[in-house]
Formats: sequence, C-alpha cells, structure tokens
Amino acid sequence: MTAAGQRFREFRMPDVGEGLTEAEILKWYVGVGDTVADGQVVCEVETAKAAVELPIPYDGVVSEIRFDEGTTVDVGTPIIVVDAGEGAGGAPAAPEPAAAADPVASAEPEQPEGKRQAVLVGYGVAPSSTTRRPRKPQAGVPNQAAPAAPSVPAESAQPAEPAAPAAPAEVNGRSQPAVAFERPLAKPPVRKLAKELGIDLATVVPTGPGGVVTRDDIRAAAAPPARLPSAPEEAAPASAAVQPAFAPGERETRVPIKGVRKATAQAMVASAFTAPHVTEFVTFDITRTMKLVQELKADPAFAGLKVSPLLLVAKALLVAIRRHPEVNAAWDEATQEIVHKSYVNLGIAAATPRGLIVPNIKDAQAKTLPELAAALGELVATAREGKTSPAAMQGGTVTITNVGVFGVDTGTPILNPGESAILAFGAVKLQPWVHKGKVKPRHVTTLALSFDHRLVDGELGSKVLADVAAILETPKRLLTWT
Repeated sequence: MTAAGQRFREFRMPDVGEGLTEAEILKWYVGVGDTVADGQVVCEVETAKAAVELPIPYDGVVSEIRFDEGTTVDVGTPIIVVDAGEGAGGAPAAPEPAAAADPVASAEPEQPEGKRQAVLVGYGVAPSSTTRRPRKPQAGVPNQAAPAAPSVPAESAQPAEPAAPAAPAEVNGRSQPAVAFERPLAKPPVRKLAKELGIDLATVVPTGPGGVVTRDDIRAAAAPPARLPSAPEEAAPASAAVQPAFAPGERETRVPIKGVRKATAQAMVASAFTAPHVTEFVTFDITRTMKLVQELKADPAFAGLKVSPLLLVAKALLVAIRRHPEVNAAWDEATQEIVHKSYVNLGIAAATPRGLIVPNIKDAQAKTLPELAAALGELVATAREGKTSPAAMQGGTVTITNVGVFGVDTGTPILNPGESAILAFGAVKLQPWVHKGKVKPRHVTTLALSFDHRLVDGELGSKVLADVAAILETPKRLLTWT
C-alpha cells in the first residue's frame, strides 16, 4: 500500500498460503468507479493450493484495476487502486452522483470510526458488515461477471430493486457500465448446483430466510427434474469438467500449466526423484467390512453421515499407525533428522476441476468413527465445491488415495512431499475366493502402500500394510486393537 495519508491506496497481492510466490486472478467482483468498503471481497484468485477470495482493507472508490482476469501476478504486486479521499486516514471519498444510487454502497452499515473488522482471507466478512456483491451483468461486459460459487453469507434484508445504470467507466482501456445490480443470495453449493443445471440465479424465486436461494428453489426452476443428482456422490466426477476444447479441423490444443496443476506437477517430480519409493501390495477378502458398512448406515449414531468403505479404510490405517507410530514421520534433509509425529493429519486425495488436491483431516487419530465420518464428508464436499482452503492442504502426515472409485484395481502412488507413506485403495469386486475351504463369491480388493525407504524399511512397511488388511478382513479387530 502507499504511505499513510495519501489519497490513492494500493492493494497488493497477498501471500494467502505459506511461502506462495504468485496467484492467478480468476474473477473481479468490482470495476472502476465502484464503491468498496473495508472487508469487502473484490476478487477471487487461484494459488498453487486453492481458489481464495480477497477482501480489501480500505474504504473508497475503485480508481484502477491493474490486471485482467486470467493474469498471473507475483505476490506483493499492486492489483487494484482505491481512491480513499482527501486525508486518507481511511475515510472514504465522497461518492459520485452515479455511486450515490448504488445499492452496494447504500447497503453498507456504519461502523465506529477508526475500527476495522478482522477478516479471514477466503471467507468474506461477517454478516454485520457485508455488502452485497453486484449481480452478474449481461454477456460481453469484462471484469464484472460473478464467480460460479463464491462464499456469500446469508443476510436478513430482502434483495433490493436494481438501480438505474450509471455512466460507463474505463477498465484497462475498455469501456464498461458501472454495475448497479443486486446479486442473488445463495450458498456456494447452491450456486454450484445452479451452474451445473444452467439455471440463472436471477430468475429463481428465493424461499429461504432473508431471500436466500435454496437447493429446493433450484430444483423447482430446473427442467427436467431428472437432471438433478439426488446426492453428491451420484454427481459426475469433478474431474470430468476438465475437457480440452478442439476447433473444427484442429489436431492439437495447448493448455497453460498453472495453479494447482502446476504445483502438483512440481511436487510430484520433487517427491519421485528425492524420496526412494517402495510399493507393496496385498489382495484380501473385504466382505465383512462391506457388511459392516451396511450395518453402520442403519446405526443411529451415524444418522446424517456418509458411511463408506473408505471410512473404514481410514480408520484401519489410523489403527495401524497407532500400532507402528514410527511410520508416521518425515525426513528433514536440511537437518539430517527423522521427525516423528504424535499426531496424524490424514490426507485424502481428491480430483477437482482445478486438478488433484490433498486436503487433510487434522488430528484424525483422536476422532471417533462418527467424528471421522463427519470430517471426511465435510472434506470431500468442500473439495468438490472448490472451496478447500490452503490451510486444509498443509501439514499432512500420511495420505489415502481412493483409486477404486474409478474401477481401478490398484496403483503405485507417489508420496506427497514431507510425508512417509501413501495408501492406495483399489476397487472392491465380487470374485471367486477360497473361504472356509470352499470357493465362494466374496468381495475382494487390493491395497498398495508406497513409503519412503529412507525412514521406512521393508519390515515396517509390510507390518503396516498387513495390519490394515487384517482389520478390513476381520473388522472386529478394531475392538481389540484400539
């Protein structure tokens, strides 16, 4: 920012993670001439870890937007300039005639002078100081489109009528009208659902508290109803959204490597050529676990929670780590030390439209099975919505990748940097299997455990993998081993 007391204040690209050097501007929520308030989200950016919304710490009027959407900007570079008015102690400039009728400005509640509300990056501001964002304008208007699923807190006020269009403003040399529309209120999952079904939120009649659009409102507006998934797990895989676009007669297309995919590629190359990988496999009868999954679904303790084989695989791995805690470690090359950890931050690999991410469940070893189910469900839902925070992807100690959901038997997973082990859970298939001396149809699966051979030798890796398989083959071991 510029020095205190100056009229024009620069908002620089912050480091929204730990040590990130750049971020791509995905979407601008404001344009030149718009009035902004302290804590208002002005843009969405994509880092090497996640998509994050950025609130601005100033009051005033936007005088300049330095970069277009789709531009990658170094951390510390000014991206937007705000006219804070004369005296610049943070007092906003007097609004221009066009801005005076703007409901965005008029909706801002007064706050005690000199006080600024703390805002977490990526979460917007508290409802008491939230200004509504502009509604998505007509096609062809740059730097004004609303994102697919931004975080919008519910407000008590009903949506206001749109004001008359103001005079055109200049953004990066291009003329555009000043936005003076109210943006419909809806939670991120609802916005995502509306986008998938091609429903314009502006055309939906809200029935939720305070004029919030709900899932039922989207379903009522959708046609035909059969397009709606009845549950998140029935929706198409998130990775299906990434499709190369070919023009007629075109034989190749090029996509810039950036954001999450760029960071993932760099991390995997560094891991593959730094840690000596060893992968071991075990194929076993998982029939009893599949029966237990059905029993737990009917258990009142799991009401409202998603119970799946992955949940019990996660629990089995946590028990195996408790029995062999030396596997939960990291290799510190700088100090030439092995760092043993008494906590388990359990990573779950998730495919998203932006690429593969691995958010983790903090202190998973301390959670009961219902608590683990709740944490796992929240982690998956947040990843699918594209709202996983950078903090959720940091500090992992061991990871599970569920390749079985794609019908794959198993694989040789690559370690996440800083972790010592990763478990691949393959597809569960009904196969002929020798059970109690007879060949019977049984549910069979294969696990693959990759580990860093610098700190996990073959004996330790084998014991961990064997324990996980033994628990899943005979789930009652959970009662005796925990």
